[in-house]
Amino acid sequence: MDSTDDASGSEHVQEVMARVREHQAKLQQLRKEYMEVTAEVTSKDRMVTVKVGAQGQVVSMTFHTTVYQSMAPTQLATVLTDLLNEARAQVGEKLTKPVGQLGGVQDLLRLAVPGGAELHTMLEPLRSMRPGYAEAEAKKNRNKKQEEFSG
Repeated sequence: MDSTDDASGSEHVQEVMARVREHQAKLQQLRKEYMEVTAEVTSKDRMVTVKVGAQGQVVSMTFHTTVYQSMAPTQLATVLTDLLNEARAQVGEKLTKPVGQLGGVQDLLRLAVPGGAELHTMLEPLRSMRPGYAEAEAKKNRNKKQEEFSG
């Protein structure tokens, strides 16, 4: 190996290290943004609004009317559960969008996860909590099967 090979090898290492530093800076910024992500959902009847944070924690719950006082406990529980699940699913969507902006980081994440799962696959359990999710997926699958049959 001559000095030209050493120089080009050194340049390559420096280039790779520069890219690593660039990704680290992007990841640090993304982490900061992730910690600030919230989602807020209001019930259709505008009775209550819930807000959740990046880790799915309840940040706030605001009742805009007193209708909840006359509701059956199970009915109120269903409304709150559906709103919280919808807000958590929205947070999950907000958290996945910026990852696409990181270029090769998606590939790094895929390698780091056992089984090489895609990010959207890893977040599927979070999306499945969304009210109406099962029905929407069933409809999507029916449409896909119909396309395959018609195709």
